[in-house]
Amino acid sequence: MKKGFTLIELLVVIAIIATIIAFAVPNFLGARQRAGDSKKKSEAQQFKNALRLYYNDYNKYPNDSGGPVYNKVKGCAASGTGNCPCSATIDFAAGSACDIVYMKKFPSDFGSSMYYYRQGTNTDDFCLKVPLDNASDTEIAKSQTKCATPCSGKVSGTDYAVCAD
Repeated sequence: MKKGFTLIELLVVIAIIATIIAFAVPNFLGARQRAGDSKKKSEAQQFKNALRLYYNDYNKYPNDSGGPVYNKVKGCAASGTGNCPCSATIDFAAGSACDIVYMKKFPSDFGSSMYYYRQGTNTDDFCLKVPLDNASDTEIAKSQTKCATPCSGKVSGTDYAVCAD
């Protein structure tokens, strides 16, 4: 008698492995999506903190020059009104030599038009939004409600909004 596996046994094992993979891959992709969204939300909060520091110095948030700003902030240089990045090594700073550093590096997706910044209807507010990949994230609706006034008409769908508190 020959020792080995029959074709049926091999097919059953392959079917079991395929079923396990079918369940594991979507969960893995969902976990990666949620991790990426967590990073974006964390970076948006860090950017909010940098904007608050700027506000403490200038009593206003950076101007957006009257329109939406993707991957730019007008709040650098000696006057605090120049285009950022301030220098080759510092993205968000003010002062004659960019010596008042608010944020050394913008969020990693900032240059890819993922982040949108706009000064609010007055200088005491702003709207920062970033689209998330996970449409079922419960924080999306909460953030849009919280920032309804400064982000009016600017956020929708999966946009996570951040504004001044």
